[in-house]
Amino acid sequence: MRDNSKFNFDEELKKLPALPGVYLMHGPKDEIIYVGKAKVLKNRVKQYFQKSYKKSVKIQQMVSLVERFEYIVVDSELEALMLENNLIKEHKPRYNTLLKDDKTYPYIKVTMEQYPRVLKVRKRATDKAKYFGPYASNDQVNEVIDLIRRTFHIRNCNKVFTEDSPLPQKCMYYDIHQCDAPCLGRQSRADYRIQVDKAIDFLNGKYDDIVKELNRKMMRASDNLDFETAIEMRDLIKSIEAIQNRQKIVAYDSGDRDIIGMRREFSDCVVQIFFVRDGKIIGRDHQFVDIDQEETDEEILNDFIEQYYNGTPFIPHELWVQTELPDRDILEQWLSREKGKKVSIVTPQIGKKEKLVELAMTNAGILMNRYRQQYREQDAKCARAIKELQEIIGLENPPLRIESYDISNTMGALNVGSMVVYQNGKPKNNDYRKFRIKSVQGPDDYASMYEMLTRRFEHGLSEMKDNAATGKDNELGSFSNFPDLICMDGGRGQVNVCKQVLDELGISSVKVCGMVKDDHHRTRALLYENEELPVSENSEAFKLLTRIQDEVHRFAITYHRSLRDKNQIKSLLDEIKGVGEVRKKALMKRFGDIDHIRVASLDELIECPSMDDYSARQVYDFFHNNPKTAIGTLKQEMK
Repeated sequence: MRDNSKFNFDEELKKLPALPGVYLMHGPKDEIIYVGKAKVLKNRVKQYFQKSYKKSVKIQQMVSLVERFEYIVVDSELEALMLENNLIKEHKPRYNTLLKDDKTYPYIKVTMEQYPRVLKVRKRATDKAKYFGPYASNDQVNEVIDLIRRTFHIRNCNKVFTEDSPLPQKCMYYDIHQCDAPCLGRQSRADYRIQVDKAIDFLNGKYDDIVKELNRKMMRASDNLDFETAIEMRDLIKSIEAIQNRQKIVAYDSGDRDIIGMRREFSDCVVQIFFVRDGKIIGRDHQFVDIDQEETDEEILNDFIEQYYNGTPFIPHELWVQTELPDRDILEQWLSREKGKKVSIVTPQIGKKEKLVELAMTNAGILMNRYRQQYREQDAKCARAIKELQEIIGLENPPLRIESYDISNTMGALNVGSMVVYQNGKPKNNDYRKFRIKSVQGPDDYASMYEMLTRRFEHGLSEMKDNAATGKDNELGSFSNFPDLICMDGGRGQVNVCKQVLDELGISSVKVCGMVKDDHHRTRALLYENEELPVSENSEAFKLLTRIQDEVHRFAITYHRSLRDKNQIKSLLDEIKGVGEVRKKALMKRFGDIDHIRVASLDELIECPSMDDYSARQVYDFFHNNPKTAIGTLKQEMK
């Protein structure tokens, strides 16, 4: 029975408006356990609490846990869908259908600068660069980029130079014939641009002219008895043909579309997506989805499309799916709005199109059989690692929540701390925390660790106190959820600092151990209660500790680098008259780093959002007419 003294369901259900919106169900700890959208909130939310309404087992379980609900009214069903997507992505409610994989797929980016580069990126930014993809794997992207550089001699460096101010030294890529040295003035900007345009044609799938040109070069080299060059041209042709053969023509036109197929068995489900660009399959993706056995195929695919294309950098003109979707019209509106062009969701019924969707479904089935056991084995390994840790340390209960901390600085400057969390043996990214160290000057890791731990647990105790004052004793916030075990990245010194903080704050439930490293900086033992406990390299516990150690280092260093880069950028741009916070952000978003701002033309600066003629002139003069920052000075520094 629900306690209506805190939240009167009967009264609140009567207040529901007959308007579109999003509703949020809260569980016993006031956590959000389900997010849904409704064309009419009044009708949809009431259904959950009507005995006569048929509900799946999953929804019955969810409703039994609901302590309260809230809702947000919007103007249209489309806005409700968009808000629902954002809330699910933010809160990851356990009773919503969620994708198990949170992958980002690589793109190939051709920069739009004086001498463009071809790069691998994970995100498609809103800049003037050209993007190609997504590609299914890093290996595939690396292979294509390597072929482009060998074929078209696109530069593989981030050197800053102009046609009028070449650099004094060449690099190895010139010596191995993969770059024609525009940085030395040995290739004009116009000639370099011709090669970039050919590379773009290649990325667009226009191979024929390129192969013909390479054939001509091969024959000419052979006639001149330059067999080394002829072999090089032959190998390039073979590489291009190999890529071309992997991209099968799958459509009657050259449009962009994603072909989506799904297979399910009990609570397991896999969705396979083929990426078709310009009429060719350039890659594929698959996603494992947590589903309710009573959900229909239509509902699963509907929810999948909402999540998968929420925030994706590229939306094709068409999606081909295996069944009609209940929210097709509203999904098409949303996708069209996100893309800025018409997007259609098609359910092919006959012919070649239907067979392509069936092919995606077949691949989904193969993947499900292959990876289902793998996922279960991963879960079993994580459980085994937790059990082994419990046994090694001698804990009464398994350490389901583990936290680890690290300090990073540069010669004592910009001290920062990081906290990573592992729940059930897996990283819980939403609970990661960053700390700017405020009280420590210079390289004092112990003092920095003391401050970070004190702030972390004082904040947790404060949350507990606030919850108790409001009658939410059982609610756990982001800081009041204390760990079962702290794994300090270090030996006795770090462990003693942590114990000191916990003792001073009166926290006795949290256990502390140190990760003692070997000569290769890998954890060889755990320090617990002043005793070194060996950890076998073949154990799952060792592998888990290694992952935790690597992750806390990565998180700390990444945060420190981001602050360091921001400080360097800020210190230089702050000197420019007429450039405030908004323009600094716009410049960095447009050009990426200070070196590319430095060599930007006046026209390029004027085109940057938030910049006007005066501010663009100030930036240009600062870097070109200022003795301390001029291009010539930069070139001298690089000698």
